[in-house]
Amino acid sequence: MTVAQNRVHSIFYYRLAGAALLSLLSVGCALPDEAFENYVAANRYSQLNNTLDALNVRRAESTDSRPLFNGAASMNVPAQASSINDTARLFAGMDGGGLSAIRHSSAWIAHKQRMDRLWATHLSLHREPLMTWAAGEIGDVQNAHALFYPFSGPDFLFASAICPSAETYVMCGLEPAEPLPNLGGLSQTEIESGLNGLHNSVSTIMTSSYFITTEMRSNLQATRFRGVLPIIMAFMARTGYSVDSVDTIRLDGAGNITLSGSSGNTGLMLRCRNGFGAVKRVFYFKQDISNGGATAPFFAFVSRLGRVPAFTKSASYLMHEDGFSNIRNFMLRQCSAIVQDPSGVPYREFNRAGWSLWLYGNYRSTLSIFTGCQQPDLAAAYQSGRHPVKPLNFGIGYLMNPATTCLMVGRPR
Repeated sequence: MTVAQNRVHSIFYYRLAGAALLSLLSVGCALPDEAFENYVAANRYSQLNNTLDALNVRRAESTDSRPLFNGAASMNVPAQASSINDTARLFAGMDGGGLSAIRHSSAWIAHKQRMDRLWATHLSLHREPLMTWAAGEIGDVQNAHALFYPFSGPDFLFASAICPSAETYVMCGLEPAEPLPNLGGLSQTEIESGLNGLHNSVSTIMTSSYFITTEMRSNLQATRFRGVLPIIMAFMARTGYSVDSVDTIRLDGAGNITLSGSSGNTGLMLRCRNGFGAVKRVFYFKQDISNGGATAPFFAFVSRLGRVPAFTKSASYLMHEDGFSNIRNFMLRQCSAIVQDPSGVPYREFNRAGWSLWLYGNYRSTLSIFTGCQQPDLAAAYQSGRHPVKPLNFGIGYLMNPATTCLMVGRPR
C-alpha cells in the first residue's frame, strides 16, 4: 500500500470514528475513556494533516515533467540518507560507519574530543535545565505542532529543546547556506582548519547559549566548511536526530515554497527523525527581517503555520528599535505564545498589546554594551507583583547568571 493510500485509509477511519462518536452522543451514550482519547487523537491528526497540506512544498519541474533541480546535489549533499546522516555525525564529532579516512585522522579525533566536552557542558548548563523548566511551565509550547524562531541563525539546539514535539521549525538569520565541500577530496590541512572553524562557530552557543555573530560569520567563511548547513547538521546529530534529506528552497512572492537549485535559493529544508521515527522538517531562511527587508513572502509562509508559539533569545535587542517594528508587530499579532529573554519584544509592547505575562528569574538590567536597551519598567514589574514571578536555576541568553537572568512568557488574552 502506498503512502497516499495509507493516508486516505487513515482519514477514512478517523472520519468514521468521528461519525460514530457523534451518533453515540446524539443518543446520550457515555463514551469510554479510551474512545474519547482516540477521538481527540483523530482530531489532532486531522489538524496536523491540514497544516502540512497548507505547507506543501512544490518541486519545480521542467517542460517534460522531469525534476528541474536537485537541491541535495546543488549543495553537494550525499544522495543516500545514511550517508547524509553519517556526514552530520562527522561534523558533530560522533562515530559513524563511513568517511573512515577522515575519522582516523588526528584532526577529527581531536575534534571529537572537543565536541564531546562541549556537549557535556551544554547538557548540564543549558539543555537539561531548559527542558525540565519547559516541561513544567510551558506545556502548550512544548506540545505545539510548529515553532517560529526569528533571529535564530542555525540554532537548532535551543529550538528542539524548547519545542521537542514540533513537526515543523522555521528559523532565520543573515548567514548563508552554502554547498558542502567534497569531503573525500579535502587535504589534511583543509580538514583540520574546517573542523577547527566548525568547533569555534558552535563553542559559544553551546557554553553560553548565544552566537557571537561576527565571530561565527568569520569562522563560517574562513574554511571549506562554509555556511550554516554543517552547524545545523551537527546540532541535529548531537540532539539525537537522524538527518534524512537536505533541499534548497526559495519563496515566491506569495510565500509559497518551491524546491530550488543552487541558483536563487534563499534557504534550506532539512528532514530529520528522532529515535521513535517521528519525522520533522526544519526550514532555515537567509532572511532580513528588518523593516527594510522583503518580509511579506516570509511572513505569509509563517502565517500558514497558524497561530504557533515563537521563541527568541540573544536577539541583540533589535526589536527595541523602530527599524524592526514589523517583525515585532507580526509576532504579537500572529503568535499563540512568545517565550523569550529580554532581548526580544520589549516589555512595554506586551503591555500595549494587552498580553498576559509570566516572569521567570530576577531581571535587573542588561549588559552595558547594549546602550539604551535597559528596561527599568521590566525590573519594576518583577518587584510589583503585577505578573506571576518564579525563580530560574539556569542562565539563558546574554544574562548567564541565574541570580539576574530573565525569561518572559507571553500569551494573548
